[in-house]
Amino acid sequence: MPDGLPLIPESAPFDAAERAWLNGWLAAYYGVAQPTAGPAPAEEDFPWHDMSLPLEERLQLAAGRPLEQQLMAAMAQQDCGQCGYLCKTYAAAVSSGAEKSLTRCVPGGKPTARTLKELLETGPAIPVTPVAPAAAPAPPGERAARVMARLEASLPLNREGSLKDTRHTILGLAGTGLTYEVGDALGIQPENDPETVTAIIDCLDADRDMEVDCPDGSRRPLLEALARACDITRPSDEAVEVLASRAPDADESQRLQALAEGYPGAGPADADLLDLLLTFRSARPPVQELISALGALQPRLYSISSSPKMAGEAVHLTVATVRYQTRGRWRGGVASTYLAERVAPGGSVPVFVQPAHDFRLPADDDADIIMIGPGTGVAPFRAFLQERRARGARGRNWLFFGDQRRACDFLYEEELVGFHHDGLLNELELAFSRDQNERIYVQQRMRERARDLWGWIESGARIFVCGAVAMARDVDAALAAIIARQGGLGTGAAKARLAKLASEKRYLRDVY
Repeated sequence: MPDGLPLIPESAPFDAAERAWLNGWLAAYYGVAQPTAGPAPAEEDFPWHDMSLPLEERLQLAAGRPLEQQLMAAMAQQDCGQCGYLCKTYAAAVSSGAEKSLTRCVPGGKPTARTLKELLETGPAIPVTPVAPAAAPAPPGERAARVMARLEASLPLNREGSLKDTRHTILGLAGTGLTYEVGDALGIQPENDPETVTAIIDCLDADRDMEVDCPDGSRRPLLEALARACDITRPSDEAVEVLASRAPDADESQRLQALAEGYPGAGPADADLLDLLLTFRSARPPVQELISALGALQPRLYSISSSPKMAGEAVHLTVATVRYQTRGRWRGGVASTYLAERVAPGGSVPVFVQPAHDFRLPADDDADIIMIGPGTGVAPFRAFLQERRARGARGRNWLFFGDQRRACDFLYEEELVGFHHDGLLNELELAFSRDQNERIYVQQRMRERARDLWGWIESGARIFVCGAVAMARDVDAALAAIIARQGGLGTGAAKARLAKLASEKRYLRDVY
């Protein structure tokens, strides 16, 4: 190998096959050819395809790569399917020009959209010959047709005194033809808050019944377009530019243009369309021009928290209802408040199943699993445990769960404690951050059980992580530290061992 490339020395505590694999991984990471004597390189080397990495790090890892791969690095790396693609195929479609919209990546939001725009404007870092993706992406919307599920219940999971409103949401699937497996997600096609929609129409002094062409290709009355077809919570940079171009007040026009270009402080933080219209009162573009510039209202995905073997013709979700007050207005999560407040029991909800790619229980029912899921991250693990019970799986199960306070935030307490008492859940580690002066999180509980965790990992256990990106980063760091300390490895070797576990589908994450 070239001089300066780090290699795993023969004295390291790996066997020959592990050492060859790690040297191959390092070669791929540093962008050089592997020796012919080692194992064949992986077909695809996407070191940035890790949702726990910040955008800037992902772009650095893709620097000098073909434009398509740089575009991929700008995605949120979740392969969540909300855009109608995977990260790789969305990038391929954008690179080829087949997909014009740069705002489909819901988890990536504006940072992703702006980076895609910048990359397309600057072009590839090096000349490349376009290569067709391994599997051509299906047109958005065709991969997952919506069906109407029945909202059976939206039950509070938090007790009195909690600062949260988490719901156990049950949707009936009878007659829909939908099926799912544990690990899958359910897509919800929500509607925007009707009061916000009405306020936008009033600001525009528009006719709510006027027909407009929508970002999703449909033609609808304005009221319905804003409610069901347009993303009004995160107005696209193109929509902000339209407002800027139609604001006769020079100061407002300049500030809106700066906002569209991503300059902080140019306008209200986290502004939705109504915020912009209330702040920049001279910006009143023609209605159709504004609607055409808005992004399409994308579905939201929720990890399924039930096994079909236990839930029958129903699917369960664990939904954190997002509400907050800003600038004198109450705001809320589009889908979470839709399910909690705007759909009555018995009402219909447009849904689809988004199959998991790798976030699956092992086929071997004797395999051990370690599940790390604080807060609503417990959702898929409730499904995993139900499934393992129904299958009579003999493998051991270990769950790390945490939230704010045990008295009011222990989601599914009765069920999880019951699983622990009857032996299905062999280990249950809890971390309630606000039950003591010192904040305690799941990663601290992991460190406290480091020796046992290492034993499970060494005996072949699969590790699953579900939850917010920041938590996943902390858990990743904790796992690397545990592997380094317990395995007697350096930091680099420990991270390489963790990367190997991921490549072997033994370290899997569902992160949002």
